[in-house]
Amino acid sequence: MTEITRVPLHPIAKGSLTKLWLGIIAVILIGAGVAYVSIPAGVEVETVQAGTGPNPAPTDVVLVNYTGKLENGKVFDSGEQAPLPLDGMIPGFAEGALQMQKGGKYVMTIPAEKAYGADEKADPQTGEVVIPANSDLVFDVELIDFISFEDFQARMQQMQQMQQMMQQQGAEGVPGMPQIAPPPPIQP
Repeated sequence: MTEITRVPLHPIAKGSLTKLWLGIIAVILIGAGVAYVSIPAGVEVETVQAGTGPNPAPTDVVLVNYTGKLENGKVFDSGEQAPLPLDGMIPGFAEGALQMQKGGKYVMTIPAEKAYGADEKADPQTGEVVIPANSDLVFDVELIDFISFEDFQARMQQMQQMQQMMQQQGAEGVPGMPQIAPPPPIQP
């Protein structure tokens, strides 16, 4: 008969179990801290003046007055009554716009990860860097209105057709509209 080697078990030293549990808790907390740091910061939207009604959808086109600034306050872009398709904007701007309502004024702070990240943006005419790499952006935004992308396209086509008609009629004048004669020359 073969005998199995026995391993004697020694009693656990006093306080060892507590140290083991403290070590496990420390590892869990460190892991949670690493996970928290790796999550990119979200877009902050501060309401300056509340709007009313529903929020835009991710595929809508928003009509806004806006000023885009770096954190130091330097303005890099602005627009009045600018139609902006949300699905064509930087992710942070689109995310922030979804929290806005028509007629409201907002200050939106976008972390670099949801803006241009490590890319820098330069003025195409001068080559000057307008937005440095890893820049957080701040936008003052007034949401005037918003419509679906399909409605926006239809309105743009109507405007183009009207412009073409006006160009074709050009010197001929608009049919049905009375022609106004120029004033007579002034005699000295």
